[in-house]
Amino acid sequence: MANRIVITGAGGLVGRVLADQAARRHHEVLALTSAECDITDPTAAERFVSADDVVINCAAYTKVDAAETDAERAHAVNAVGAEYVAHACARAGAELIHLSTDYVFSGAKREPYEIDDETGPLSVYGRTKLAGEFAVLSAMPDAHIVRTAWIYQGGDGPDFVATMRRLAAGDEPVEVVADQIGSPTYVDDLVAALLEIAEGDIREPVLHAANAGAVSRYELARAVFELVGADPQRVRPVGSDRHPRPAPRPPYSALSGRLSAEAGLTPLRGWRDALASALQGVE
Repeated sequence: MANRIVITGAGGLVGRVLADQAARRHHEVLALTSAECDITDPTAAERFVSADDVVINCAAYTKVDAAETDAERAHAVNAVGAEYVAHACARAGAELIHLSTDYVFSGAKREPYEIDDETGPLSVYGRTKLAGEFAVLSAMPDAHIVRTAWIYQGGDGPDFVATMRRLAAGDEPVEVVADQIGSPTYVDDLVAALLEIAEGDIREPVLHAANAGAVSRYELARAVFELVGADPQRVRPVGSDRHPRPAPRPPYSALSGRLSAEAGLTPLRGWRDALASALQGVE
């Protein structure tokens, strides 16, 4: 019998898709929303985790801009809460996979970040997620940290690809920043990687799981327009200073999967192939 998959933060996009795909692969699944298991409660995770479970912590404070003025809450969820989950798993004899982010990097590089590259988050969100990485591995050295980036589904949600698809249906020009470069990641591909880690015997503690390649927000928006049959010329490149946000974003945060592949993780496909799959059949 496959191990039970326990998902914290199951109300979010990754958690929902993960619960569905794990069930399809005949895992017993315990999907816990943040209301059902508040990881900032020191004893919450302990009530649900048993020996031999694989816990996948998708619970996070992900409002990047709001975190700048809500740092205490962001730290409580992304760092302290993650540590509580790790302690619960260590005590129970469960495995743990904890999701992290490309925003732990500064963006000073101009080639995809490797697992062992120096971190340097620019935002409160990035700093709290990095603190969570350290806290998890301190509490449970054999846990897995999985960094990913720019997650999207492309349907009716609030993600970047979904937003661009909706805008493509109009006829107005659309301004998109051209000075933020990263690794857009289709949620189905990320979930497949998480389940591969859960079912396998990869030993590397920190992994990158993002669709391959580096692309700007502007280029990604143009690709969405092309793939849905809209005119990509309607997408206009602008600088981040044109649309200032409270939290600074790393100008370059593409993730390399090279060391993850060496550790045994199947490389995720290129970002454009993944985007085409995501948009295929979307009404």
